[in-house]
Amino acid sequence: ETRRVAVIGRDAAQARLGGYSGPGVRPVSILDGIRARLGAGAMLTYTPGPPRLDTDAVVVPPGSLASDSGPGLRGDYFDNIALSGAPEFSRTDRQVDFRWTFNSPGAGLTNDWYAVRWTGTITVSAGGARLGVDGSDGWRLWADGRLLIDDWTKRSSRRLMADQRLDPGPHQIRLEYFETTGNARVRLMWDAGVTPGWRAEIDSAVAAARASDVAIVVAGIEEGEFRDRALLGLPGHQADLVEAVAAAGKPVVVVLIGGSAITMPWLEHVGAVLDAWYPGEAGGEAVADILWGSVNPAGRLPITFPVSEGQLPLRYNHKPTGRGDDYLDQTGQPLFPFGFGLSYTTFDYRTLRITPDTIGANGTATVTCTIVNTGQRAGDEVVQLYIRDELASVARPVMELKGFQRVHLKPGDSVDVNFVVGRETLKMLDRQMRWTIEPGQFRIMVGASSRDIRLRGELTVR
Repeated sequence: ETRRVAVIGRDAAQARLGGYSGPGVRPVSILDGIRARLGAGAMLTYTPGPPRLDTDAVVVPPGSLASDSGPGLRGDYFDNIALSGAPEFSRTDRQVDFRWTFNSPGAGLTNDWYAVRWTGTITVSAGGARLGVDGSDGWRLWADGRLLIDDWTKRSSRRLMADQRLDPGPHQIRLEYFETTGNARVRLMWDAGVTPGWRAEIDSAVAAARASDVAIVVAGIEEGEFRDRALLGLPGHQADLVEAVAAAGKPVVVVLIGGSAITMPWLEHVGAVLDAWYPGEAGGEAVADILWGSVNPAGRLPITFPVSEGQLPLRYNHKPTGRGDDYLDQTGQPLFPFGFGLSYTTFDYRTLRITPDTIGANGTATVTCTIVNTGQRAGDEVVQLYIRDELASVARPVMELKGFQRVHLKPGDSVDVNFVVGRETLKMLDRQMRWTIEPGQFRIMVGASSRDIRLRGELTVR
């Protein structure tokens, strides 16, 4: 019996509802859901672990910047990239944290050919600070007349931090920046007040796991409008967190929060993964019910999860390529395919029947199979029908999902599942973009996912 539970991760305490969602009425976090689910005498330990994003440096806040014109830095904006002549305009920017994507910095400037010089005073708090710049294109950064960073060249977005550390107190600062092709980003950063304590936070999580019977790590991603992910792994140091907790030697369950694919180099080191997506206001209760077995999960992936970003684009219904799918250093197969999902029971697929097995262009056939719950618990199975047009006048996908049915079965029970295949199922667009059904052979595939086909047959269209 599980009496000592370690819940780890900041997403456990945050009831995140997803992009464009409101704050909710009475959202229940996963931590609260687990706490309510535990019986009397159980011990729950919560540790937050490291944040989702790396916080070794932050944007310099407005209150730490000043110029002759007031709070913030004076920004002189030029209509050339050499900072020559008089500025097109000047203004006070309370902080340097800009992303000019479809627009220019201001009236009189285009969105793809300008330079900016920010000047003023930066006040460093106790403990001192290193300055840096995060952004695209070229910049130069001075403090008290010393050149701290010289990266005056056109390059992609990156972050550079100065080697020198500024003492507490006021310092004269100058930042110069230029942009030649648009889609600009520039942020003045420092590490003042930031404690790179992620290692200590992981150590605390590992200690909690060792003192418990089971560890539940709740990890999440950052995404949304203008927040596309170049890397699909867990952001920040959350992957380090999972690896370290898994090495503690106790059973580990990872609960993932987010709305898109996540790569999992740590997968083989944990006992189970529950992808909760954004589970909603009562998500904490739902996740707890699944983890404690009150509910048998039966979700299926509506997307493909890759092993790594180099496999992308990766989709189950791609066109025939005439080449091998593998890479020199990696498989071409997904981590989890479209349609994948597990439960606490197992199902057997038996006896595929296609009646009739030959139809006309406007005819219909019934695809039938028998599903048996071969496990010890009642549960749902999502039976999926895929079809492939074996030979067509235009390139067709190697397989396409054409139907699915969810069935609930008690242990040992069975049910016949029927799919009707007809014109709407078999039609395609020809070279003239007209809907048509071409005669020929169609492969019928029934399975538990796009990569787990259990039954196969053929349908002939005259």
